[in-house]
Amino acid sequence: MQEKGSISIHTENIFPIIKKFLYSDHEIFLRELVSNAVDATQKLQSLARQGEYKGELGELKVRVTVDKEARKITISDRGLGMTAEEIKKYINQIAFSGATEFVEKYKETDAQAKDQIIGQFGLGFYSAFMVAKEVEIWSKSYKDDTATAHWTCDGSTEFTLEETEGEHAKAERGSDVVLHVADDSDEFLEEARLKGILTKYCKFLPIEIEFEGEVINQIKPIWTKQPADLTDEDYVKFYQELYPFSEPPLFWIHLNVDYPFNLTGILYFPKVKDELQLQRNKIQLYSRQVFITDEVKDVVPEFLMLLHGVIDSPDIPLNVSRSFLQADGAVRKINQYITKKVADKLAELFRKDREGYEQKWSDIGMFVKYGMLSDEKFYEKAKDFVLVQNIAGKAFTLPEYQEFVQANQKDKNEQTVILYTTDAEAQHGFVQAAQERGYDVLVLDGPLDSHFIGQLEQKLEKTTFKRVDAETTGKLIEKDDAPESVLSDDDKTRLTDVFKQAISNDHMHVQVEALSPQDAPVIITLPEFMRRMKDMQRTGGGGGMQMFGSLPDSYTVSVNANHPVTQRVLSAEGEAGSKLARQAFDLALLAQGLLKGEALTAFVKRSADLLAAE
Repeated sequence: MQEKGSISIHTENIFPIIKKFLYSDHEIFLRELVSNAVDATQKLQSLARQGEYKGELGELKVRVTVDKEARKITISDRGLGMTAEEIKKYINQIAFSGATEFVEKYKETDAQAKDQIIGQFGLGFYSAFMVAKEVEIWSKSYKDDTATAHWTCDGSTEFTLEETEGEHAKAERGSDVVLHVADDSDEFLEEARLKGILTKYCKFLPIEIEFEGEVINQIKPIWTKQPADLTDEDYVKFYQELYPFSEPPLFWIHLNVDYPFNLTGILYFPKVKDELQLQRNKIQLYSRQVFITDEVKDVVPEFLMLLHGVIDSPDIPLNVSRSFLQADGAVRKINQYITKKVADKLAELFRKDREGYEQKWSDIGMFVKYGMLSDEKFYEKAKDFVLVQNIAGKAFTLPEYQEFVQANQKDKNEQTVILYTTDAEAQHGFVQAAQERGYDVLVLDGPLDSHFIGQLEQKLEKTTFKRVDAETTGKLIEKDDAPESVLSDDDKTRLTDVFKQAISNDHMHVQVEALSPQDAPVIITLPEFMRRMKDMQRTGGGGGMQMFGSLPDSYTVSVNANHPVTQRVLSAEGEAGSKLARQAFDLALLAQGLLKGEALTAFVKRSADLLAAE
């Protein structure tokens, strides 16, 4: 007997809404229908474990087939099937969820059921109408003496439902969902397109998925196994399956927690160095082995978005299309858990294999510094295993380095001054001058290091950082043993005037300073504070300063009172003194990479004239 009726919904326009707005991408119809088929199969397995189904399970594959000529896609399973009454309940009454009801019924007796049931045989099923002009269900229940139920709907709110015997009846339990593909969805009749969708969303489903005779999934991916049962080779092989053209990972973290939320997965540390932006969106989010998205910014802390791997959690709330994460308490707890696991793993590596950890530092330093800047709790853990390296390549923890330099690099106010270079080659002269005084110099040339320095100055007591070219060497670490000037006050005034006139630049501030005779005759520096403010403006920081526009360059020109060239400038007559002053100034510009264009051409010509005059 055939029954006709209307689907119990609250609006006549539900199908246009589903088709246009409910799902962001039409291809996920296949994910939903295959997930439902897997769901029905796992329900049958659960009933068998409970003893409520005593028949043979047999082969439990889900099969997907396509008939391009007939314009049909069929998803078949050998799960528990449905009677006509169950179809009316679970398909026609959208508000009911077969999976939710099933879990509620069996959660006390079968713990596996709750974790394994992935779908809701409700709205997910109706995603079929995004690509189909008509959908049929042929289903036979696992229960004895039940007829095949046949349901048909053309995308309106009308349906037909009948029980079928004889030649049209299904020979065995399970369901066949048949999609008659709409004229505007030809792409989904192509085998390559369907295989691509199945590979994307279903490659780790826990029941075998067969497409055109080929099984396309691994039913037990390694994140579902215990770490004790896995080798390093297993982890590396899985990584290469996920990212076929990537270098092997540095190391990994196996996540496995069931309280206060369920979470499994594997996070890999790739080799990223300074590629801060290029490697994002490499973590895949699954819910009970169904691929959801690789947009995991709410689940994974921002600084760990550079990691690769898989996270699987049924406790991450999704909207009705399972496409977008919705932040709530569970997500925050998962975020915090992942942060803690990463910090613990890094601390363990540092303790167990300091040498190996140091070798990996160029690859993992980005993660650690980004985490310290982003997360206060991570900072508290990481401060004990973050490393800094000096110009000689030796690595130190922060406490080690403070102890290493404190004897020689304390200023007259008992502040420890940490010197650093952002470009050891360009700042070579300043590095060398610092080393000649017995100072140590760190290399801090990464994209996050300017922010990292600022954070350390806030956190470390009585410690300040100065770039080696921020002051003349004697002023980098001010002490009470500064050299005395051989010049009188009148000579200093006259020398200052000569250089000001020769330079004639309002952004160059001349001062005569008593330096070592071995230092350069003129040294140009950009004060640490001024350079940091300019860096902040360049990277979008600086707060209210933006309203004043870009900061002008403002350099300090230190003329060495104790250098022989200074004596020549003072003793020279007329233009000769000014030419010598300009030459010494241009040499200082050259050392800083600031001599360009017309000024560089004039310097070269002047140098040739001076050589000829000798």
